[in-house]
Amino acid sequence: MIAEEERASELDSRFAVFRELPFRWFAVSRFFSGTALTLLGSAVAWHVYSLTGRADRLGLVGVIRFLPQLLLSLPAGAVADSVDRRRLVQCAQAVTLTCSTTLCWLTWHGRVSLYALYAAVGLAATAGVFEQPARASLLPQLVSRERFPRAVTLIATLLFLGFATGPMLTGLTTARFGIAAAYGLHALLVITSIFSLSRLPALRGAANAVRVTWSAIAEGLRYVWSNKVVLGCMTLDMFAVILGGATALLPVYARDILQVDAGGYGLLSGSLETGSLLMSALLVFRPTFQAAGRSLLWAVVAYGLATIAFGVSRSYPLSIALYMMVGMADAVSVVLRSTMVQLATPDALRGRVSSVNFIFIGASNNLGQAESGFLAELTSATFAVVFGGVGCLVVAALVAWRLPQLRGYRLAE
Repeated sequence: MIAEEERASELDSRFAVFRELPFRWFAVSRFFSGTALTLLGSAVAWHVYSLTGRADRLGLVGVIRFLPQLLLSLPAGAVADSVDRRRLVQCAQAVTLTCSTTLCWLTWHGRVSLYALYAAVGLAATAGVFEQPARASLLPQLVSRERFPRAVTLIATLLFLGFATGPMLTGLTTARFGIAAAYGLHALLVITSIFSLSRLPALRGAANAVRVTWSAIAEGLRYVWSNKVVLGCMTLDMFAVILGGATALLPVYARDILQVDAGGYGLLSGSLETGSLLMSALLVFRPTFQAAGRSLLWAVVAYGLATIAFGVSRSYPLSIALYMMVGMADAVSVVLRSTMVQLATPDALRGRVSSVNFIFIGASNNLGQAESGFLAELTSATFAVVFGGVGCLVVAALVAWRLPQLRGYRLAE
């Protein structure tokens, strides 16, 4: 009886943060915004490849997404530290809502073009630059420091559920109703996210809000450079995913290698996030990683090995299983990096540090997409994916060697 009561008490403590109403509304918004994000990304990728049939055109999508992140992320972080972060996220989402409704209308009337798709990608990416540091900085203001690691894991679980749902909705909706309906569905998801955020209290950027100046921006950069754990997390993510990402080539794998339709593409694209969801759900029921730095490095190694296996697979069911393993490794990495970076950063700097972090993330995701697309056009999709997986292993080894502070980092510290 005592053992059962202890297990019930432990389970209740893992989900205690859900008793806080602001956290619940934040979680709802994060789920719908995550679903919308991957739905739009997979829809645009399928649309671009359907119009062109060229892998380098998919790579160009990554370049267009990265340029606003490179140019605007640092000022966006300072903005997030100086205004109501909730309002900033809502305004950014209103811009992406405009993009999807415009694409829906153009596609429905047969007027969409490759240039229109690229323009929508660039505008949505610009809005995302301002949304990301503001949203990342909200969570530490909504929950206590003691509950923060568990809150990160729970939000990651919901986020991965949304990430998995988005591409599947793209495939199912496109196969049944056409690509215009996918853009319309994206708009509905964003509207729901905006409404959920409206239920949060107004939260300023920090207790001592800063002015948006170059000196304020430089302060965030100096902090990242001086904190080797934060710097190591960001560096590991950027270079590992630039080399190891296969997401950009999923339309090529679906249509030309595995020979499946839009529905099959949706399942394949969503399998990574399904794996992330399963792993993050498992993390909810296990103790928090204490040797966080070492665990992060091993997660990146697993990510690279699974990417190599996916690259050489020619079986659709096996490819789905392997891509789920990629997602499982990525989930561990995301939870650990989010926890380590946020806990190591003072609230007054969280927006600016998060903006630097999202430059690294943008580089990894979008430059990785460009690298994969252009390399696949020059060689083959298989070579590009396998090469990236091997490069991911090399990066993990180099970071472990050059940054012992990250390798030895423990959450208890």
